[in-house]
Amino acid sequence: MTWETVIGLETHVELATKTKIFCSCTTEFGGAPNTHCCPVCMGMPGTLPVLNEKVVELAATAGLALNCSITPVSRFDRKNYFYPDLPKAYQISQLYLPIARDGAVDIGGGKTIRIHELHMEEDAGKLVHDPWLDQTMADYNRCGVPLIEIVTEPDFRSAEEVIAYLEKLKETLQYLGVSDCKMQEGSLRCDVNLSVRPAGSTEFGTRTEMKNLNSFKAISRAIVYEAKRQIERLEEGKRVIQETRRWDENKDATYAMRSKENAQDYRYFPDPDLPPVELSEAYLDHLKASLPELAEVKRARYQGDWGLPAYDAQMITSQKALADFFEALVDLGTDPKQGANWIMGEVLGQLSAHSIEAKDMALTPATLARLIALVKEGKLNRNTAVKVFEAVFETNGDVDAYVKEHGLEQVSDAGLVQSVVDQVLSANEKSVADFKAGKEKAFGFLVGQVMRQLKGQAAPAVVNQILRERLGTGG
Repeated sequence: MTWETVIGLETHVELATKTKIFCSCTTEFGGAPNTHCCPVCMGMPGTLPVLNEKVVELAATAGLALNCSITPVSRFDRKNYFYPDLPKAYQISQLYLPIARDGAVDIGGGKTIRIHELHMEEDAGKLVHDPWLDQTMADYNRCGVPLIEIVTEPDFRSAEEVIAYLEKLKETLQYLGVSDCKMQEGSLRCDVNLSVRPAGSTEFGTRTEMKNLNSFKAISRAIVYEAKRQIERLEEGKRVIQETRRWDENKDATYAMRSKENAQDYRYFPDPDLPPVELSEAYLDHLKASLPELAEVKRARYQGDWGLPAYDAQMITSQKALADFFEALVDLGTDPKQGANWIMGEVLGQLSAHSIEAKDMALTPATLARLIALVKEGKLNRNTAVKVFEAVFETNGDVDAYVKEHGLEQVSDAGLVQSVVDQVLSANEKSVADFKAGKEKAFGFLVGQVMRQLKGQAAPAVVNQILRERLGTGG
């Protein structure tokens, strides 16, 4: 029998606010356990939550960019459950009136993923397991960190489609400034709801949920494993149990955690301490007008206006900070293709070597633009310019000062080059004879000898021209 996999996602995204959703505690990642919390996010008696306005702005912005309908009046509900990392014994979320509904994300290949809803909620704490002491300790720093949860319809049919969607979602949220989406810090986490059914069937199978997957690799492997596990059970005449499962990275397998809850198990009811959130048309129009140019639009513009190949445009827009850097380069007068070449080669190479992102590098567009201009003006050859780039990258050093201090300016004195060429030809008669006998490699050797004597600072075009003139082959 041929089986079809059916997948829906619940993606939790930490919002890029400085403070928590209902109190003024910091959202900064890390910190000593239980130092980023207060009576409000700890759920102490007598405390009242106060909604962070920035959370609403970022949630609505994400909803608009994901083609959702924004709910003019939304509200918060209490989701009740008892777990050690939830000190209040309930989570403030949105069930009945989420802030956004009915969105869509185009993942390419004619495939569109429907978004059922997008809602605001607070994060829970974190349990830290110590196998040596056989203890579990609670860190409440993360309690109250603002999240949006983006719930899709069950429109995915493969791990590849899931990853394409998540990549598009991550890219969009980063360009919006809604979240940094650092999966290693838990800023983007995914729950995968998966079932299988006979190909051609319209009935859904029994689904399982895999919780808190925080890397694309883990998500892809977990989907492949869980689909295979369910198919094998069904083909053996067994049934799939509706349950929550955990992905074990070391064992490359999922395992059961608990039976899967339904909405009624959480006993949702409207939060009595928080008023409804009312968004005016004028407010939403302002957010729409403020939406930035997203990566997909940038890629098309780079290809159409500046003639960049699709691959170059894709790489440059892979980080918003990198795209901003590139556009600033062009605004400073750098040829777009030259700027792209430097970014694709030297900039990305140094970012990788230093294990940093574009937004964290010290180098400014003005510094790189000046370096590219020196090459264009013939004052530096490309190889020397690369060495200068590597020297100034970490500190954004002064390019002109570095070139002057190290005596790197390119030799453009034709008389000096001609003198060195004559010396090289006299010292390498065999190579001259080889060249005249048709061995083109000999010419390369002679060029190398001239460049060596001039410490690599001669203009290659000048060296080539004078060498050919002296060898009697013209300019």
